[in-house]
Amino acid sequence: MTNHGPEAFSTERLDATPLRAAHAEEMATVLADPALHTYTGGAPEDLDALRARYTRWESGSPDPAEHWWNWVLRVRADGRLAGWVQATVAGPRAEIAWVIGTRWQGLGYAKEAAAGLVAHLLAGGTVHTVVAHIHPDHTASSAVAAAAGLVPTDEWEDGERRWRRTDVTSGAARP
Repeated sequence: MTNHGPEAFSTERLDATPLRAAHAEEMATVLADPALHTYTGGAPEDLDALRARYTRWESGSPDPAEHWWNWVLRVRADGRLAGWVQATVAGPRAEIAWVIGTRWQGLGYAKEAAAGLVAHLLAGGTVHTVVAHIHPDHTASSAVAAAAGLVPTDEWEDGERRWRRTDVTSGAARP
């Protein structure tokens, strides 16, 4: 992992490659289902809005102490994009999120991608704490966080519970 941008990583069935504005067209279809916004609010973005957002993400954070790392998830078996994962990294802490398109849900891709992302971040040696914010009613995302080794905390932000994994050294216990 570098401060200049995310490095690609792979899991058993997925290739996570750095997100680019050029991915917007395929991702607009992946993310078109309004149900994806049930717990986060908002609505699917049209192609132009999604391309503009991806361009901002690709440019990086305006804060030099914070890094925006975003990856698209390509299913190796069919070569199609199925979603994305992201990490906002500030010092030794990364806040992560994931979205898997409705068509690919229920196949274990979210768990695989989140676990792969957490392992990738912790293996880089810079990140020691990974945090996700999950709506209390979103049982699927809670299961994804648990599969990635995160545990629920008593901390809340904007109606979402913080889930956390801290590894002080490689191979350390996960409180």
